[in-house]
Amino acid sequence: MVETDAGNTGSEPVVDRAEKTGSIGLLLALALGLVGAAVVLALMRREDAAIWVQILLGLLAVIGVFALFAGAIGLVRFGARRDGHPLSKAFLDTTGEGVVVTDREGRIVYANRAYAELIRAEAATDIRTVERSFAGDPDAAEPMFRLATAARDRRAAREEIRTLSPLGRSEGGPRWFRVRVRPLDLPAGRNGASPAALTVWQVADITRDRDEQETSFQELQQVVTFLDHAPAGFFSADPRGRITYLNATLADWLGYDLAKFEPGGIGLKDIVQGQGAALITDLNGPADANKTRIIDLDLVKRNGQSLPVRLMHKVPISGTGVLGDSRTLVLNRSPGEDVSEALRAAEVRFARFFNSTPIAIASVDREGRIGRTNAPFLKLFGDIRMGEGGEARRLVLQVAESRRADLSAALEAAGQGRGDIQPIEAELAGGEDKRHRSVRFFVSAVQEGDGEGETAIVYALETTQQRELEQQFAQSMKMQAIGQLAGGIAHDFNNVLTAIIGFSDLLLASHRPTDPSFQDIMNIKQNANRAAALVRQLLAFSRRQTLRPEVIRLGDTLADLHMLLARLLGEKVELSVVHGRDLWPVKADTSQLEQVIVNLAVNARDAMPNGGRLTIVTRNVSADDKLAYKTPGMPAADYVSIEVTDTGTGIPPDIMEKIFEPFFTTKAVGQGTGLGLSTVYGIVKQTGGFVYCSSEIGKGTTFHILLPRHVETEVEREADKVGPEGQQQQSTDLTGSATILLVEDEEAVRAFASRALRSRGYTVHEAGSGTEALAVMEETGGRIDLVVSDVVMPELDGPSLLRELRKQRPELKIIFVSGYAEDAFAKNLPEGESFHFLPKPFSLKQLATAVKDALAK
Repeated sequence: MVETDAGNTGSEPVVDRAEKTGSIGLLLALALGLVGAAVVLALMRREDAAIWVQILLGLLAVIGVFALFAGAIGLVRFGARRDGHPLSKAFLDTTGEGVVVTDREGRIVYANRAYAELIRAEAATDIRTVERSFAGDPDAAEPMFRLATAARDRRAAREEIRTLSPLGRSEGGPRWFRVRVRPLDLPAGRNGASPAALTVWQVADITRDRDEQETSFQELQQVVTFLDHAPAGFFSADPRGRITYLNATLADWLGYDLAKFEPGGIGLKDIVQGQGAALITDLNGPADANKTRIIDLDLVKRNGQSLPVRLMHKVPISGTGVLGDSRTLVLNRSPGEDVSEALRAAEVRFARFFNSTPIAIASVDREGRIGRTNAPFLKLFGDIRMGEGGEARRLVLQVAESRRADLSAALEAAGQGRGDIQPIEAELAGGEDKRHRSVRFFVSAVQEGDGEGETAIVYALETTQQRELEQQFAQSMKMQAIGQLAGGIAHDFNNVLTAIIGFSDLLLASHRPTDPSFQDIMNIKQNANRAAALVRQLLAFSRRQTLRPEVIRLGDTLADLHMLLARLLGEKVELSVVHGRDLWPVKADTSQLEQVIVNLAVNARDAMPNGGRLTIVTRNVSADDKLAYKTPGMPAADYVSIEVTDTGTGIPPDIMEKIFEPFFTTKAVGQGTGLGLSTVYGIVKQTGGFVYCSSEIGKGTTFHILLPRHVETEVEREADKVGPEGQQQQSTDLTGSATILLVEDEEAVRAFASRALRSRGYTVHEAGSGTEALAVMEETGGRIDLVVSDVVMPELDGPSLLRELRKQRPELKIIFVSGYAEDAFAKNLPEGESFHFLPKPFSLKQLATAVKDALAK
């Protein structure tokens, strides 16, 4: 059906050819044929008409029977139009969007009134397809091509098209249309006809929506422009401290390019000076959320300069307690930016002092609750949340229970106006992050309240590192004093032992083994040697013993010790040695290092009376490795680590600080000298290493030894090439005929050494001091082949004597004799000075050998 009434404004469709049940033309033709047949029959003769009437009646009977069968099988339908589903039809007829349905050939099957109004169609003959309606606008060509292609491919598509004018008109301003296309497949008919393949086009005018969006966007842009160029800065930060928005004013103050700013690209720590970021991110519980806080601090410009500002800071919080992004207004407090310069300057100076000082500051009310705080206070005490009744904010609860009474008394005195600012030392209370941290408090009374109930100002200074350094320094000084005492005693003992051992050798030389006195003399010498070993331990602790360092591999050294350690530990203790891969070389005295391992193994065995396991682990430790037991005095370098771990009873904390002291022992009387660990400490320290101990009661103890990595020098590489073949073989003939000057202030040692050398054929001149030695040189005219001199002497010591002798005899050979290590006095000699060294105590043979070797070189 085609609507021809152009003025119809109802909801009826303009075009609807969806279903047709017959044709009016055929009906009129059939009626005219029947009328014509009747006229012809009326004009004919009766006898002729009878035959035609019979024929006509027969034809009508055939037609009637055919119509009945055609109606029964659905070939012919009766009625003018089939309405279909009334709801869907009513929806399409009344929808505000233009709807057009086309068939496979693109002919319009259905078009509603809204579409006719969109294209300005005045009659049904003016209805055009969607492609033709947009064909006159060049901007619509490309999107319409895509839509037409989608329609041919039987798929859905959508486009938004801008035209220069309304559809069907040449003027009226640009318009926006949303055009959608989708396929529509109707089911097969009752007569078995194939389903119809239709296409649905929907056209909607969205110009008003676009105008509203554009208006909203312009209004938003205007608001953003106002905020960006406001006379105050503004930023927003998320709960993690990342800045999500920064206006142009603040970006200009800080020197940032707003065009390159990315949300989250910078954080509060990048723009807030010092520890001020803690003031912005800290919240004292939900009660502080959604409240505006005023914070005075300094921001940091991109060039490093400070910018004094006042922040008006607010953090929203949702109903579930989730913190949102902050809203922070920034007021510039720089000179020239504030109306009241005097007030601004005073406030800025105070804010800088309050928040930039390294001392933690907080105000306290009459109940001892913490009020306003600065950034260092928040960093020191952490997140102090508001608890029930404010108890969680009481200052006394932040310190250990043992010092709460003193702090409470000071706060009470300040509340009464009697603050005399006496320091109060206390440890913090709390978890592992606060435990063992020391703080020194100063409490000052507030003479005039500020209306907020503040009665005292508390200053807190963390002294944890200071106390640790003081303890380490005190321990170091104590160990140094004990070491000096031990070294002095050892030096005197060495002189006594040298005389005992020496005269024993002289007696043994004049007695045969069959002599009854021979065995007594041997006992004297053996006990003297035992005493000498004890003295060497004292010297090891005081780091003055003589070491013969050489480049060694710890893996080889421990492998050689394995059998000895297994015998020392016994059957109850299991020994496990874990060698690290590619261990670096170290430079140490092999015998002394072996003594260190043996001493630790013996102590571990004694700590495991019921048996256990001793584990020795070696590994490389680079300068970048983080060790929990490192101390501030340990420089960053490459080390080789030796860890000796037992599964014994452990060491109590009150004993731990004394374990390296000489003569300190927890063993029964007569079962230990107390020099084992002190010897370990001295040998490791003298080697240039470090030793630490960690222990847990009931689980065991671990000693950590770190020896510096040795890097081979060019001289050492050349010496390795020469090898032992290039060394001179030691002579077995210990006699000689040279002239020797013997300088020794200890009379017994000098007497023994003089007799020993004369018995070997040498001419000996004696001197009791360095001054006497110079006089002897002058008396003999300098005809001295070798000088054997003690190092520590009154008036003129050994190194000073050598410098005087070199003035007359630059080539003169000298042997220094001392109970201290060679390095203890070598640093007092001129660089490159050549000398020989003989450690005390020494035997007759050792003296004769040293003299023979010195004269031979």
